Amino acid sequence: MNDIKKILVPFDVSAASEQALKFALGFITKDDAPEIVIVHSSNAIEDNTLVTTLKEKISVIKDEFPYVSKSKVELVLRHEVLIDTIINEQKEYGVDLVIMGTKGSIAKDEGHITNTAELVLEANCPVLVVPEQTKGFEVHKIALVLGKEEIDDPSVLSVLLEVARRFKAQVHVLTIVNEDGTYGYSVADEKNENTIAYYLEKFYSHHTFRENQDVEQGIFDYVRDQKIDMVAILPSNHSKQQQPSEGRLTKLLTLHTKVPLLTLD
Repeated sequence: MNDIKKILVPFDVSAASEQALKFALGFITKDDAPEIVIVHSSNAIEDNTLVTTLKEKISVIKDEFPYVSKSKVELVLRHEVLIDTIINEQKEYGVDLVIMGTKGSIAKDEGHITNTAELVLEANCPVLVVPEQTKGFEVHKIALVLGKEEIDDPSVLSVLLEVARRFKAQVHVLTIVNEDGTYGYSVADEKNENTIAYYLEKFYSHHTFRENQDVEQGIFDYVRDQKIDMVAILPSNHSKQQQPSEGRLTKLLTLHTKVPLLTLD
């Protein structure tokens, strides 16, 4: 069963949004054609020149993808604030995945936030963050980052399965240990292992534990060392069974990632 039937892409003609649109169109194959909803939010949508520019740019990008004609690709123009627009359209269209580009940020200030980071924290659906510097759209290895807690809602892994299936990618599970004490397969780890093996089927590779006091840096070190093409996380700020967090790690990863980041919600 395909759980990604409709994809929403915020688009403002920036290089980052172009990368996001290309990633979305790459989901269209000869056997699978999810609908693509392209959203542009601006106070100037009555400007015919702007609308023409948007349509021309989208048309040029679409021409790069051989199976795009199999899918419905729709441009939606809205006046609302970007994040409000995306969330409203996601609900209205029943979107399964939002793919949004980002320039990222080198800021270490935890008070700093971009539109993409804000969306990831607020959205109640999976979001794929595509950095502007992403080169190519081949995904061979995905790192699913887990903490020590039991997976809150295993059903969100179905989207990760569809992404892994689309790219025929291996999924590595990564746990960064940032405090003293023993670690390894606890009761929660064992339950997570069974859950992941069930949901991810043949695409699940292995589970790695690494020590690093800085969890973010530990993740990025693993990405570099293992040549990971995409990182997937389960944001704890939307946790239902456990106490929700403030989403600090989610925000930092969104701001600083150099590979696509999939947030599962």
